[in-house]
Amino acid sequence: MGRKNSKKKQKEKRSGGGGGKILKGTLDITRSGMGFVIIPDAAADILIRPGDFNTALHGDTVKVKVDKFSDGRKRTQGVITEVVQRKRTEFIGRLQMNKGFAFFVAQMDKPMPDIYIPLEKINGATESDKVVVKLTSWEKGEKRPVGEVVSILNIEEPNDAAMKEILLENGFPIDFPDDVLEEAARISETITETEIKKRKDVRDVLTFTIDPADAKDFDDAISFRVLKNGNYEIGVHIADVGHYVETDTALDQFAYDKATSVYLPDRVNPMLPEHISNVLCSLRPHEDKLTFSAIFQMSPTGSVKQYWLGKTIIHSDHRFTYEDVQEIIENGTGEYSDEILILNTIAQKMRRQRFKKGAINFSSQEVRFKLDEKGKPIGIVIKESKESHQLIEEFMLLANRTVAENFSKIRHNDKEVPFPYRVHDDPDEEKLLPFIAFAKKFGHKFNTSSPQAIAESFNQMLKDVEGKPEQHVLEQLGIRTMAKAKYTTDNVGHYGLGFENYCHFTSPIRRYPDVMVHRLLFQALENKLSIDKKMEEKCKHCSERERAAMECERTANKYKQVEYMKNYLGEEFEGIISGVASFGFWVETILHKCEGLVSINSLTDYDDFRHVESDYCLVGHRSGKKFRMGDKVWIKVVAANLTKRQLDYEWVVNGGQEKK
Repeated sequence: MGRKNSKKKQKEKRSGGGGGKILKGTLDITRSGMGFVIIPDAAADILIRPGDFNTALHGDTVKVKVDKFSDGRKRTQGVITEVVQRKRTEFIGRLQMNKGFAFFVAQMDKPMPDIYIPLEKINGATESDKVVVKLTSWEKGEKRPVGEVVSILNIEEPNDAAMKEILLENGFPIDFPDDVLEEAARISETITETEIKKRKDVRDVLTFTIDPADAKDFDDAISFRVLKNGNYEIGVHIADVGHYVETDTALDQFAYDKATSVYLPDRVNPMLPEHISNVLCSLRPHEDKLTFSAIFQMSPTGSVKQYWLGKTIIHSDHRFTYEDVQEIIENGTGEYSDEILILNTIAQKMRRQRFKKGAINFSSQEVRFKLDEKGKPIGIVIKESKESHQLIEEFMLLANRTVAENFSKIRHNDKEVPFPYRVHDDPDEEKLLPFIAFAKKFGHKFNTSSPQAIAESFNQMLKDVEGKPEQHVLEQLGIRTMAKAKYTTDNVGHYGLGFENYCHFTSPIRRYPDVMVHRLLFQALENKLSIDKKMEEKCKHCSERERAAMECERTANKYKQVEYMKNYLGEEFEGIISGVASFGFWVETILHKCEGLVSINSLTDYDDFRHVESDYCLVGHRSGKKFRMGDKVWIKVVAANLTKRQLDYEWVVNGGQEKK
């Protein structure tokens, strides 16, 4: 009897039965196979033994039952009782055929069980094929999950497989499910007269788009006309995604789950199917399009006299690239040059005013790879923010700020309405102080008496540092001291932009929060507001997906850097120290903007180096030699590991300038 009770208790413990506290967190599985559930704001992670995962995989959001918390001597242990949400359901790996069934072995650095594939679900794959498999079910108590082959990868295109793996490991599906594609395909392109009558018709007003040369999804357009009173009417027209993507559909749910498009060096992984993003909603020239607009009456000095928000129908007269518009700005001639030049003058005035009021002017330099037809990097392109980019940026900021400001005043039963604001908190003093001390070494002083004074000090530093060797390091460190922008219903304002109210309204083709903003704004304009009690949860989800997309982009760029630098093994280059840690320092080559690690182990023959955190440097114990962030050094490329997406450099003692 005693043994039976003991077995029953063990079974209850494994299944999460009985008492204990239930917590929610994210499962992190180590390479050894041990698991830890990370609970937000908790002092320590909860240890989960492999037998207690209960179908959870690495990265999944789970519920964990804890019977006894740590007393300081032993780590808190728990049992996973439920998988709340899977981080990913698709994996890349190899197929192994057996009689009557197949097994899929995932290509991952985290342990996971093989997936059982019924023969009718292998979709033409054969032994050892590299495939993408979708996990379709995994019942509790079952040893292995069940899946199906989604696609077979071409082994001659390793770059394609690498980009897909980066997307999948961050929880972004590669393809749209059939039901989502079917829903999108069924949406009619016809704009009915009934729909037109519900909207402000601005098709007779000069309207154009300004986008990158390779863009296909034009989600914003600008309209312009001179009014009789001498003021200008400037319209910011945004694709009316909400009209086509209805709530409570498979299409809407999929877009919400994804929450954002992901931009990799050689592809876009879109939030919405191509039929919507590139056809129905893309504000293509010489086509009538449904839009949601912010139309401003502005004085020639750039002050807003009045505005109107609502649904419209537009007809774009011209599609400009940024290069086209930049040429008009620089030369003063070209199609619609008068209108472009007026818009640019107003945009530059708004920009100056913004910085005067406390916005921080971090420069935005983008490094992009030139790729061949197979996606291999063959060169580096540095994109800088020019006045043509700033023209669009300023009017989009104006529209976003106006929508948020308008909504912040709305009350429902005398209460604020949950709304997805885009916020950026004031700097954290703890992070700021070491940076201020470091900047002081380069002669820059900071006034910390108020958040606005800090912003003014930042702008002064950024102005003074322009063109100097320490520019890059101070900009990068400055950005790191800042809080991360996020979506939330708690409207604390946007510190970096200097706005009290801000939201994302202008890119609903590629960001789900913009879709939510459109829907709420339309409800408010129609006096049909409904309170969404899950809005904060949705904001957190969108913020998390945005971070995952940024991680995808960072990892994919790193892959391209490694792929590119494989061509230069053994060669020496000048670089700038871009980061320092106890185990070495990172160097970004000046020529290619490719970052690699100089391990502290490779410096042991020269000296014994220690890490001085407050000075962002490594210091030699005997020689006093310093490797500090922002210093120029010469390095040799010694290894380029594509699997680990890792570049290894070695310091060249008398390299380049040091030889002179």
